[in-house]
Amino acid sequence: MTNGTVIRYTEIKPFLRGNKVETRLMVGKHTDETAPFTTGTTVFPANCAAPLHSHNCAEQVTILSGQAEALIGDELMSLGAMDTTFVPPNVPHYFKNTGDGPLTILWIYGARDVTRTFSETGETVPHMSPQDQV
Repeated sequence: MTNGTVIRYTEIKPFLRGNKVETRLMVGKHTDETAPFTTGTTVFPANCAAPLHSHNCAEQVTILSGQAEALIGDELMSLGAMDTTFVPPNVPHYFKNTGDGPLTILWIYGARDVTRTFSETGETVPHMSPQDQV
């Protein structure tokens, strides 16, 4: 059992996802053995997006800065700073940067072991594995 964990954002090594997209794991099974969820941020450069995909668990996404287009299921929407979404497990979705500057999102998964299934290919990969690219 732990007494908690402090994560200093500036000390997190970015996970490079391709197309200059960077993800940082904040809290998860790799940072705290008792964490029941997985959280982090992803920064998308202008005109960049994650491909249509789904996860094995629920996901919350909050737009920290920038402008986004989001497709969740069959609903397409525009989002700005501090807008928040909830995506149930296995629902296809994507977030795309529609602004001129970076899009930064905070994501929270309701699981310790997260997978991503790419809608185009049906391939399922572990979250933040070498195959988890944009």
